[in-house]
Amino acid sequence: MPLRKGFEKHSETTKKTMETRTDLTTFAAKIGEVRKRIADIVVGQTEAVDMLLTCVIADGHVLLEGVPGVAKTLLARLMSRLIDARFSRIQFTPDLMPSDVLGTSVFNMKTQEFSFHPGPAFADIILADEINRAPAKTQAALFEVMEERQATIDGTSYKMGDVYTIIATQNPIEQEGTYRLPEAQLDRFLMKITMGYPSLDDEVEILRRHNEHTAFTRLEDVEPIITKQELTELRKMMDSVVVDPSLLRYIAQIVGESRESAAVYVGCSPRASVAMLNCAKAYALIGGRDFVVPDDIKTVAPYIMQHRLQLTAESEMEGFTPIAVAHKLIDKVEVPK
Repeated sequence: MPLRKGFEKHSETTKKTMETRTDLTTFAAKIGEVRKRIADIVVGQTEAVDMLLTCVIADGHVLLEGVPGVAKTLLARLMSRLIDARFSRIQFTPDLMPSDVLGTSVFNMKTQEFSFHPGPAFADIILADEINRAPAKTQAALFEVMEERQATIDGTSYKMGDVYTIIATQNPIEQEGTYRLPEAQLDRFLMKITMGYPSLDDEVEILRRHNEHTAFTRLEDVEPIITKQELTELRKMMDSVVVDPSLLRYIAQIVGESRESAAVYVGCSPRASVAMLNCAKAYALIGGRDFVVPDDIKTVAPYIMQHRLQLTAESEMEGFTPIAVAHKLIDKVEVPK
């Protein structure tokens, strides 16, 4: 009798789960259309595209890093065109001031009052191009707006929109005229995506298009695919993604390894744990699933950890990189069955 009751209880739970499964038809159609449109313009960089989409769905800021010419800015601008939202671009330079980013109060001679003129940071999607070229004072202007989605100027707080997202780019090679981003600001980026050189086949395809004078699509001609309202609804779907309790422990163990490793001077904070959870959910949705599997976590974790890890001097002298250390830390944790 107890066995029968247990079977009935399991059947009821299974039935309830099946009835409440999320319909991902609309989500899959939108994401598929976005992917196709990006592939028409950007050759290769599939992994970077998937991670950027993950960040957008997970409602986080993203840092794109790579040498010049690997389509960092192109990818960021293209993503902004595919979302029907207000877009602005900030070209960071050594002489850029905080007021050039956030805006300033101007005295109105007619009203005899100060009126606030918002800067380019007041948009929905911001491209912060070559963000490491601005001095620390200007970089710090984005601290509050990145974390709290608001800016406080002259004692007045201004709220940002619901889909507020910053996509920043930086060149890791140049040292002259650049300023390293402080750790506190790096921690506010959900992911750091490293864009490498294209593969041989991808570069051949790039050359073929140029050689055959293939008509390249102008960014100005790209029509939006996702509206602000649709993006908000897509983000809400993350709430219905199922995460097994064992995977929560798996995430905590990965982050915990970063704090105990002899190769790491400063490990990841709980903010990295939350980021890993949200990105795993978003990545699962992009993969067409309403539940998270360990591979989702293993895929997104290195991009979440690499810019949050400070290696010891000995590790750096031995040639270790944050992304390599992140992979080693992830592999040390046993995957839940």
